[in-house]
Amino acid sequence: MDQGFPKRKTIRLQEYDYSQNGAYFITICTEGRKCIFGSVGADSISARMIRRTFCEVVNQYKEIDCPIFVVMPNHFHAIITIERADMESAPTISTVIQEFKRYSTIEYTKMVKQGLVPVYEKRIWQRGFYDHVIRNQSDYDDAYRYIENNPLQWELDELYTN
Repeated sequence: MDQGFPKRKTIRLQEYDYSQNGAYFITICTEGRKCIFGSVGADSISARMIRRTFCEVVNQYKEIDCPIFVVMPNHFHAIITIERADMESAPTISTVIQEFKRYSTIEYTKMVKQGLVPVYEKRIWQRGFYDHVIRNQSDYDDAYRYIENNPLQWELDELYTN
């Protein structure tokens, strides 16, 4: 039944099981791409909270690992791997990201109420997230380098635009 609402396009791979063993390159952006996590490389209270919350979510699942991630002023990158044996209810990438976004929003809201971080409009994270299914070692190495070098790229962009 069409009620005139726009149809959202899915950005996930059709027919792909996101709970199966594999590695995923994830990007999550803040709402409106607002820079609410401090400057690049800064040890801001909000960036520390994001790092801590992400690690807590990942660590609650023995099947999930994250070899690298980075908190940027207005987005977050990570490689998330799933390795499971014969487990029936392993989390999907979407489950992990939803939990991270929910818990980090709760923690950020607490810090807003304490006057420690800037107020946000509506939500801190954009709806959804971007993912890339890592298909081979070269793909993995490229994603790892991208995350590792992302802070340097941000600085180069900032210098170029100023």
